[in-house]
Amino acid sequence: MSSRQAPRSREVSAGAVRPAGALPRVAIVGAAAVPGAQILDTIARAARASGDGRPPVAIDRARGRVATAEWRLVDPTDPALVRALRDVDVAVWVAAETDLESALRVRPTERRDLVVRTAQTLVTAAAAAGVSRLVVVTSAKVYGATPDNPVPLPEDSELNGVRDGGVVGDLLAVEEVIQDARRVHPGLSITVVRPAALVGPGIDTVVTRHFEAPRLLTVKGANPAWQFCHVDDLASGVRVVCEQDLGPVVTVGAPDWLSQEQVESLTGMRRVQLSEATALGTAARLHRFGVLPAPASELAHALYPWVIDSARLRTVGWAAAYDNETCVGAMLESIKGRHAVAGRRVDRMDAALGAASAAVALVGTAAILRRARRP
Repeated sequence: MSSRQAPRSREVSAGAVRPAGALPRVAIVGAAAVPGAQILDTIARAARASGDGRPPVAIDRARGRVATAEWRLVDPTDPALVRALRDVDVAVWVAAETDLESALRVRPTERRDLVVRTAQTLVTAAAAAGVSRLVVVTSAKVYGATPDNPVPLPEDSELNGVRDGGVVGDLLAVEEVIQDARRVHPGLSITVVRPAALVGPGIDTVVTRHFEAPRLLTVKGANPAWQFCHVDDLASGVRVVCEQDLGPVVTVGAPDWLSQEQVESLTGMRRVQLSEATALGTAARLHRFGVLPAPASELAHALYPWVIDSARLRTVGWAAAYDNETCVGAMLESIKGRHAVAGRRVDRMDAALGAASAAVALVGTAAILRRARRP
């Protein structure tokens, strides 16, 4: 990477037309976090390769790792965000939660309020600044995970995710803000990008913690279908969406999917099988006790299919660089040395007490509860 600072672009008025053939000026809101930083780096490299001379804009409360961007430090919930977007063509925001450890430190109601306020502020600021397109990354989890889901799900499928206090509920709240924005600001083109289960360096989610447990949970009669999306592929997909208007919804993920048996073979992990009532009922009780970090509804995404097909991206020639097998390897590398029981990080000895999964490790959780009750 060159140590020479990239030239700053000239200020242009809102709504100015960029030269024919020039790449759009892209701003990444929340650019210091892992997925935002990867998208920022991908777009910065594309700008340098094109000879465009205009680095992407990075917006966050603090400066991040990508030095070749133009950093504008502002709180994304501050109305001053409009000034940071004045000369921007496309604004990108990753609403998907990829830092579970940090998310668990915040009350669910406070987390929901923050993500909704960010979405509302971003929409208002983008419209006021003359941004032509807004790209918001949520998750394919908003489709819901059920035993009878088609595999794969069409991009225009209904959103059947559970609207509770979990992360999926947060993303559904963001999607509602976007739906309202399309009516209130018809001149602002908005694309929602919904990736499959994200993996890669620095990604920490309920799904990745499922693989930190001693065993993989399955339920009797279920037929899981596993699909992943490497953060690099998310970044390349978002870049395409920034350069081409692909419509209101775009999904992104590795091609095809893996069976439970294939995942067990790739990871070397064994399964523990429970009835659906036992698994979900226990998960609900453990969440009430404060042992399970996510609501029981989140468990469904480790039990039932929510596979997507990336159809709109594929029609313009995009292809994932990582297949599902490679994604599993990348995930195992990123979680190496970490252990979770009931989705909560524990040390190796405590993890060895468990016998289930990242969401409902019944034996391990019972041991933790007994230990917690001792005087």
